Amino acid sequence: MSAHPEPTRPMTTGVPGRSSSQIRRDIDLQRRDLGSSVELLRGRVAELTDWRRQVAEHRSQLVVGAAVAGFAIGGLMMLRRRR
Repeated sequence: MSAHPEPTRPMTTGVPGRSSSQIRRDIDLQRRDLGSSVELLRGRVAELTDWRRQVAEHRSQLVVGAAVAGFAIGGLMMLRRRR
């Protein structure tokens, strides 16, 4: 007995008995939907990877983080110097 049994009939989505013109129309609709989705995704990726905009939006958090990192590094340097 196989771990992956073979399906008894092909898995289909959609309505059985569609004409070729209906299938073509559905393919065209899917292609347009996919194109729209890809364009939306491309815009979102461009927005999320725009580091200048990210810096502008999160400037105060970056300043606080830099100050904390500076104090931590300065404190470690002072501890090493005392030894």
